[in-house]
Amino acid sequence: MGNFIANEGLSVFVILVWLGINAFLFVHFYMAFLVERWYYTRVLLGQALPWARAPAACLNFNCMLILLPVCRNLLSFLRGTIQCCSRTAARQLDRNLTFHKLVAYMIAFHTAVHIIAHLFNFEFFMDAQLNRNTSLLTFVLSEIGNGDNASFLNPIRTNETNPTIVMFTTVAGLTGVAITLALILIITSSMEVIRRSYFEVFWYTHHLFIIFFIGLVFHGYARIVRGQTVASLDTNKPQNCSDKFEDWGKNASNCAVPQFAGNPPGTWKWVLGPMILYVCERIVRIYRSHQKVVITKVVMHPSKTLELQMKRKGFSMEVGQYVFIQCPSVSRLEWHPFTLTSAPEEDYFSAHIRIVGDWTQALYEACGGDKNEPQEAWKLPKVAIDGPFGTASEDVFGYEVVMLVGAGIGVTPFASILKSVWYKRIQNNQDVFTKKIYFYWLCPETQAFEWFADLLQSLEGQMTEKNMMGFLSYNIYLTRWKEQEAAHFRVHHEAENDPITGLKQKTFYGKPNWDNEFTNITSQHPRSKVGVFLCGPPQLATSLEKQCMSHSAADVKFIFNKENF
Repeated sequence: MGNFIANEGLSVFVILVWLGINAFLFVHFYMAFLVERWYYTRVLLGQALPWARAPAACLNFNCMLILLPVCRNLLSFLRGTIQCCSRTAARQLDRNLTFHKLVAYMIAFHTAVHIIAHLFNFEFFMDAQLNRNTSLLTFVLSEIGNGDNASFLNPIRTNETNPTIVMFTTVAGLTGVAITLALILIITSSMEVIRRSYFEVFWYTHHLFIIFFIGLVFHGYARIVRGQTVASLDTNKPQNCSDKFEDWGKNASNCAVPQFAGNPPGTWKWVLGPMILYVCERIVRIYRSHQKVVITKVVMHPSKTLELQMKRKGFSMEVGQYVFIQCPSVSRLEWHPFTLTSAPEEDYFSAHIRIVGDWTQALYEACGGDKNEPQEAWKLPKVAIDGPFGTASEDVFGYEVVMLVGAGIGVTPFASILKSVWYKRIQNNQDVFTKKIYFYWLCPETQAFEWFADLLQSLEGQMTEKNMMGFLSYNIYLTRWKEQEAAHFRVHHEAENDPITGLKQKTFYGKPNWDNEFTNITSQHPRSKVGVFLCGPPQLATSLEKQCMSHSAADVKFIFNKENF
């Protein structure tokens, strides 16, 4: 329980506060439309009125939040500011996309409730016009404002129309349709299967958020939902006058014809601040995109992995950070995130890019990956860089004991960390707080090991030479292999160096027994706080998080961190 609180306590608290505010806003605005001012509106619409207005308030709140988690520069600034005070608080910022998704789901939920309620409202408005009986209060209310068309209550002004026509001929209807269509496209294209297989679809449809917010701001401009004015309540008290509607406006009744008005549009007050912040964010990105970036070296690694080594004036990074890369010759609109694999101590920054989609394939070809001869420097494509941005791995040197777990190309953040370790501990003899690193790499194919094996071989040789083998313990796992590969491994298993990586440490076959690994670390490092860093699939994250909770005790705590971008 203690480790759960350490790992998840603040996240749970933030989510509970967020849910609590949503619940409060819903109940508060639901009750706000049950008061006397809205009595005559409820005569026409019944309980559909508060059911439409309560989720609208929650939509305003969540639309205020939805842009904040994707303001990367703001989050990096906040992370750097609060990291010195609270590592736990800083770690919550690494879950920005998770919170972004939760807010999006809440927006979708309240949008559905809001739409359903308003569909009933339009039917009720239409029914009030169709039942043209002066003995009915609903019809009398619908006829108010026919002369000056200023203080009407029923926005459907004639019985010679239908709700569909009204929907597409009013500001509220048109903006509502635009908002809904944009939201449907954004959410459906964000499904993982589409995002991973057709990233361009996800990327372009996500920019429909511009239409969404424009429609949102103007949605309430026409003030279709109206209540009785404060002045009118002095001359027409619903509890006294609702039964005398046939005599409204006559001196004997003491009940004037009620006057109605809508609330002024208020959504802009909720979303203006975040929209300004996001515009500033985009301005910063545009400025950065125009800074000159020079590709100094291109390396084609096995398993279709492209390494770009680059330089940019004033570029400064920390271990584990990532950047967004744009290649104008491929697409002027698309920016893709890649972890930096270089160390802060190096005079360049690099990224390893696995070729898995249309954009990466086009970049691979632009860099000459499909050609046998080396690409001349002047023929290399221009690239733009936005970043770097912080991740959980920035905290790695804040733990005395560290577990690094990478799966496949997920090893890239740890390349930067291990290189930095090499510079700090081996080359420059600097002392760091971290005393022990356990490195685990799980990979499904032998070719993927090759680009990273050179770094590990260099580290292994240097640590052996300086008698520092106890500092880094690395374990490499091959999770899939072919029959002919297995025969080759058996033949060369007794060789001094591993037949796959060339390291003295032999490759393991299969998957780690995480229970044994955590038990061993617990026994080796009593009274320690162990930082567990993962860049890998959700299934592995779930497994490691459970291990962190089950193996934490009074004297050993495992703190789980996951790369999330």
